[in-house]
Amino acid sequence: MKKAFSDEDLIKNLSLYYLNRHLKKKPIEKYHRKIDESSLHDREKYKKKSEILLLNSFMHHFPDVQFENFICESPDFIAKFNEKKIGIELTEVINHLEMKKDESNLNKIFRQAEILLEEEDTTKYRGVYFLEFNSTIKFDSLEDQQDIILSIYRSIKKNKPRGYVKSIRKSFHRRNVFITHEYNMNLFDELCSEKIVELIEKKNEKFPYYDTSVDECWLVIVSDMNSIASRYTFIQNKEHLKEVKSPFDKIFHLENLFGNITSIK
Repeated sequence: MKKAFSDEDLIKNLSLYYLNRHLKKKPIEKYHRKIDESSLHDREKYKKKSEILLLNSFMHHFPDVQFENFICESPDFIAKFNEKKIGIELTEVINHLEMKKDESNLNKIFRQAEILLEEEDTTKYRGVYFLEFNSTIKFDSLEDQQDIILSIYRSIKKNKPRGYVKSIRKSFHRRNVFITHEYNMNLFDELCSEKIVELIEKKNEKFPYYDTSVDECWLVIVSDMNSIASRYTFIQNKEHLKEVKSPFDKIFHLENLFGNITSIK
């Protein structure tokens, strides 16, 4: 993925995926160790780790894929599959662009509240807290952000919603205080197939610049269901995906919550 992440986004992705009971922990841990051993900058290491986690559902469908190069750029990874050298280009489709900024601000707010609670008593407050907020909240206002942090802090201390917090639910976590947004599915939250097609067309333009030593190049498009900006319930006009033209040998769309995968090409 070439888009820029904030540090908060990256750390949040890693934490959320480690909580996923479907996570293929052994290969993920092995791949993360290899990334840690690389010469990449710490920020790039976070990014690569996050990308590998996005591919967790993909590895359930292709358990024989063995990743060999984690630090290449075009494509994102080199792997072995059926005696072939496969380039894997990974990209995320954002369903709600207007929510992306709010989500980034929200992750920063969560981290500040986590720090307050950990500094006070990590052992007492450790756990995963799923929060839902009042609809009138403004995450981009600096003044409101301080009030939201205090609302979260007080809600967790009392284990009851306070201020901006509408509801709170706690789950076990053995190490730290971890705060995230409550997962709410909207039954009518469609992902427009045109967004996927546009993404493929953009990647098609970059295809000539990818590593030519690979036998095949695959494009994996992910809907990160741990992100409120990327969630969806169904793909609208899915039949349009069958009309896609692309130089990629295979194209897949997958979501990382239940592992559903769609073969586009």
